[in-house]
Amino acid sequence: MKIYFIPDDVRVLIFDIDSTLYTNEEYAHEQIDSQIRHFAALRGITAQQARAMIADFRKEWAANHSNQKISLGNLLTHFGISIEESIEWRKNLFNPFEYLKKDERLIETLKNLSNQFYLICVTNNPVIPAKKTLEALGVLEFFPNVIGLDSTKKSKPAKEIFDLAVNLAEKHTAQKIKYENCISIGDRYDIDLALPLKLGMGAILVDGVKDVYELLNFL
Repeated sequence: MKIYFIPDDVRVLIFDIDSTLYTNEEYAHEQIDSQIRHFAALRGITAQQARAMIADFRKEWAANHSNQKISLGNLLTHFGISIEESIEWRKNLFNPFEYLKKDERLIETLKNLSNQFYLICVTNNPVIPAKKTLEALGVLEFFPNVIGLDSTKKSKPAKEIFDLAVNLAEKHTAQKIKYENCISIGDRYDIDLALPLKLGMGAILVDGVKDVYELLNFL
């Protein structure tokens, strides 16, 4: 865990989902690779060729953007795959129940956090598979709102996504919520934390769910 900044008046915790609220390398890999395999089939190339194309693009992107990472959804737009098309892929390609199970320690952690803060999920997956993931983990009840790729047609990092998170938190809590009242929590600095920090939010980088278990010690 790396804590970048915790504001003085925290009211909202914005969680990433994949590789943040669970640690399962096989499922995390399959989510990415299933899309690459599907892309390969559409292009009439081998999966290995598609993987090489994606890897080469990521390397070139990082070299031209101060070593920053790019989400797969945003990356695929450079190959003619719209965000709308990515949304449909992800709705059909993922089945979290094959990989994940109820996490009692996570349930207890989020239950305690929800007594102090408003919890919301922001993910680059569409809402339906995101909610299935939360359901598989047994924690869907703690997230009144889930913002997905289909909520704004934008992929993190995008300001519109975090603006929506703040607006929904404000509506749900009936409080005035500003960026400075929020902490973004995720496993990828460039995707989950860099923009929130610029906006004035807090930011905590986690290395999987084991770090999420410890959040109560810091918040």
